[in-house]
Amino acid sequence: MNVLGRRALATGSLISRIVAALFGGYALAALSSVAMLALPMNKIQAVIAGMLVSFLIYAGAVIWVFAVRSALKAWTGLIVFAVPLGLAAWSVF
Repeated sequence: MNVLGRRALATGSLISRIVAALFGGYALAALSSVAMLALPMNKIQAVIAGMLVSFLIYAGAVIWVFAVRSALKAWTGLIVFAVPLGLAAWSVF
């Protein structure tokens, strides 16, 4: 593989990680915030707790995306965490 091909492959992986960090992390944080409403607590406390937890989830997702070895593992990890949160958020509606 020539130099241009290697550079394109590395750039594509970096762009995929950036997109995963920005949008995947945001989606994970939003799902966790809504999923907090499924907990047996007062709605106002659940909203505040969901907002506070969403900041930690988003920061953790960004760190996770850039800490793993490949962009595929980053996306897989985000999806694995998003599925149960999505089911919990779906139960609220």
